[in-house]
Amino acid sequence: MDAMGQVPNLQVDSLNIRKFSHILARMFEIDQIDRRILRELQRDAGIGVEALGERVGLSRNACWRRIRLMEEAGVIKARVALVDPAALGLDLTVFIAVRTDRHEPGWLEKFTRAVADLPEILGVWRTSGDLDYLLMARVADVRAYDRLYQRLIRKVELTDISASFVMEEIKETTELPVDLV
Repeated sequence: MDAMGQVPNLQVDSLNIRKFSHILARMFEIDQIDRRILRELQRDAGIGVEALGERVGLSRNACWRRIRLMEEAGVIKARVALVDPAALGLDLTVFIAVRTDRHEPGWLEKFTRAVADLPEILGVWRTSGDLDYLLMARVADVRAYDRLYQRLIRKVELTDISASFVMEEIKETTELPVDLV
């Protein structure tokens, strides 16, 4: 309330919602119906709202409202198409282990820019233990990995780098276990 005892007029736009979506996601209470919606959307984000509503036991409008609320809260980050890497000739998955003796903010900023600029690198994690960073990349073959490696080490100084090539994919999913929480 302001000094006059009036409630200020707060206009919330989508930019502000997106800016603070990580906070909203933590505050958002996910119930069992939301979990069913999330499970179905993770399996097929292209499903129509009417069909989704039927699967989870809601009307089309109620289902749409819940999806919109979860999007605004940042619970649903994006709806995407998953592409078969082999269809694009990206047959080799590589896990790249990186060690560095540099831990100052300037180096981290340079490293972050370097890996962000390399589209073959699909994931980057800072880890505990023997490794400093673990990267995951998709490339056509070992020669393509070597070209990626050469571009990476030209961009940022690394102490040690090693790669493990995936021989067989046993399980790979983007579906989070929404029922375990």
